[in-house]
Amino acid sequence: MARERIESIYFLRLFAMMMVVLVHVTAAFHSVLPYGSDAFAKYHFINRIIRVEAGIFIMITAMVFFYKYMEQKMDGAELKAYYKKRAVYIVVPYLVWAVFYEAFSIYTGAVSLNFSEIGLRILQGQSFYQLHFIFLIVQFYLFFPIILFVAQKVPFFKKHMWLFGIGIEIGYYFLNREFQLIPFSSFLSALGPYLLGAWIGTYYKEQKAKIFNKSTMFWTISAIVTGITTVYLHYHLYTVNSLYLPGWTYLVINMIYIMTSSYLMFRLTEIVCNKWPKLIPHVQNIAIYSFGFYLLHPFILKVVAQFIPLSGGYWFHAGILLRFLSTLALCYLTIWLTHRYFPLPGLLFGKLPKRAPRFLGLPRQKEEYSDKGASA
Repeated sequence: MARERIESIYFLRLFAMMMVVLVHVTAAFHSVLPYGSDAFAKYHFINRIIRVEAGIFIMITAMVFFYKYMEQKMDGAELKAYYKKRAVYIVVPYLVWAVFYEAFSIYTGAVSLNFSEIGLRILQGQSFYQLHFIFLIVQFYLFFPIILFVAQKVPFFKKHMWLFGIGIEIGYYFLNREFQLIPFSSFLSALGPYLLGAWIGTYYKEQKAKIFNKSTMFWTISAIVTGITTVYLHYHLYTVNSLYLPGWTYLVINMIYIMTSSYLMFRLTEIVCNKWPKLIPHVQNIAIYSFGFYLLHPFILKVVAQFIPLSGGYWFHAGILLRFLSTLALCYLTIWLTHRYFPLPGLLFGKLPKRAPRFLGLPRQKEEYSDKGASA
């Protein structure tokens, strides 16, 4: 008997994908709007409140894998197949785009041609501003079998993975601050949302049964309160420097916001799937390209910015909207055309269905459930 599919994955990926693009589009407020003005503060709020997208991508990465593998024994053959897929559909596209962005940066004069520095940036996920996240995801893929093994062997860890994620992430912050254990961006700094996703994937049926509970309102209020608090703290601690608090204060509140809002989005997208199942194939058509969007959108945004300049006043809002919509449309068109006509699209944009769906229409064929959600 086939296992139940986690349809909410597609909605989560679509939401996170759009928020990633919006974060980078609205970042222009730093250089265009008057520092400290009312409009500056409002765009700071928008730019920070939507930064839950990284937590959602990390959460669904773990959610899909733990849902698939928790009840399975990962033997040698399965482990080999697992790492082979990750190498082909994650590491290869990452390397291709890292080299592309290195060349692009050299062309624009942002960096000089230095092969040792280029190699170091590629190894540390620093070739372009969005690639550090892929570097984190690769680390999660590498350590997934170990975390899975612990969860399968230690029932207490399995039952409270989300709590362990919080504790380890906070502990890593203090240890790394004092002893500088790891000189690059480590997956330990994002273990909270990852183990939250692992916990949801492990207990998916139980969690799905709670989506219409009154507790969903509690998670909604929690996400709103912690979201507003973390944006306020970031503005006054790191933007206008009008407040001083220990660094761990912002870390803890921001982590709680990311985890509560990510969990809330899981519940809300499950409600959408339950009430409007006909939306699923339409959303899936776009969500399958979320990894490609993440890799491609900075370059597309650079191109779009050349044709849609930003100025102060009300035109700034119009320019931001046009940049956002244009970037989304051009990213989708580029990836879809590559998927449809390029013989090996997976080498550029990660794991994709064998056949491209109809353009913004229903899928050509029904896809079986797989770990597509993890490719983000």
